[in-house]
Amino acid sequence: MNTTTDVIVIGAGFAGLTAARELSQQGHTVKILEARDRIAGRTWVEKRMGRELELGGTWVHWAQPHIWAEMTRYGIGVVSGPEFEKAYWWAGGQRHEGPAERVLEIIDEPNKRLLEQARDLIPLPYQPLSNPAVKGVDHESVSSRIDALELDETARQLLRTFWSLNFNGKIEDAAFTQALRWCSAANGDWMLMFEICATYKVEGGTVALAEAILADTTADLQLNTAVQRVEQNDVGVTVTTADGATHSAKAAIVTLPLNALRSIEFTPALSADKQAAAAHGQAGLGAKAWIKVKGKWDRFVAFGAENWPINFVQAEYVEEDTTILVAFGPDGNAVNVEDRDAAQAVLEKLVPGIEVLEITGHSWIGDEFAKSTWPMHYTGYLSESLEEMQRSEENVFLAGSDYANGWGGFIDGAIESGLSTARKVSAKLHQEQGRL
Repeated sequence: MNTTTDVIVIGAGFAGLTAARELSQQGHTVKILEARDRIAGRTWVEKRMGRELELGGTWVHWAQPHIWAEMTRYGIGVVSGPEFEKAYWWAGGQRHEGPAERVLEIIDEPNKRLLEQARDLIPLPYQPLSNPAVKGVDHESVSSRIDALELDETARQLLRTFWSLNFNGKIEDAAFTQALRWCSAANGDWMLMFEICATYKVEGGTVALAEAILADTTADLQLNTAVQRVEQNDVGVTVTTADGATHSAKAAIVTLPLNALRSIEFTPALSADKQAAAAHGQAGLGAKAWIKVKGKWDRFVAFGAENWPINFVQAEYVEEDTTILVAFGPDGNAVNVEDRDAAQAVLEKLVPGIEVLEITGHSWIGDEFAKSTWPMHYTGYLSESLEEMQRSEENVFLAGSDYANGWGGFIDGAIESGLSTARKVSAKLHQEQGRL
């Protein structure tokens, strides 16, 4: 079976949904092919532990212009996260505890020094290469930059865990420029950056915004439709799905994450530079989990050692007899989201008297359509790959948070990329129409 449309969007995450809405509202016919049985990509709200939990991307902020505009458009508000009272942290081979603000005090001056060049090297966050000097530091890692600060061991260990949390991965090859990009987008203020990362959530969950965007498009959505091949021809593209069906269009927008891009066969092949970037992938290869513990706990945050399977937890929902924690680790292969005992073994080293009742989550690196968590780039990506990933291959365009200029790694970046890619596609379609 072959069907024809103006644009095929591969993937119904925020980039795909945004692009589909923009193009359909401009009068183009659009088909969305989504491999999963749901929309919203690497965000996913599901009822577990008696609550609607965000298994993937979660946090938003008014300092992120694209997602805030979308929430304003659809009348969706935010829910504020908890105010923390206590902190636990691991340093020097032992557990420490104190008021929550103590952890931030320890890493405040080091983070200021680490990120002091952010606005100088990236003065325009949505034009990250506007200052050519940024290329001079793009092959430096966050790890090497932290070590160059010559901190005392407590500050050094905490700062390394902090950035392992931000990258949701190992920081030895994590790009220093990725840290600079986030801080620059937060006006050079690392404290504001941290607030943006993990304080405010979408009212009704991220799915509420995804559904609002979908309802605002006339695009034809097909779920459970994995794409295997994208072939360009004289009149556009032909997309072949796993069930053998073919779909023809004048253009295709591919929103697969960088780590999953190689799961599609492109004919002709993507450029050598795009293939190299996809083969290298990105650094967000960690884990996110939800952990229910016994008892009504004070709201706390806890920083473990950088290389622990779970190296950060915070008390998110305090209930009558239990507390639900959200947890992260740098290596998704080291976390089994069904292994209560493994979670217990890590948490009890940090939080005395804690008893894990249940753990849940989703293995994003084991997810064939993601193969990663949020996109955080390796050294060299900004200067060597970003512009190339944004360049179209005739009738094939890439979109997604992995390819964003500004808040790459966030929903905001996905929406930004969806908007800019839709504009490029629409311009191309109108140009071709003018030739007829």
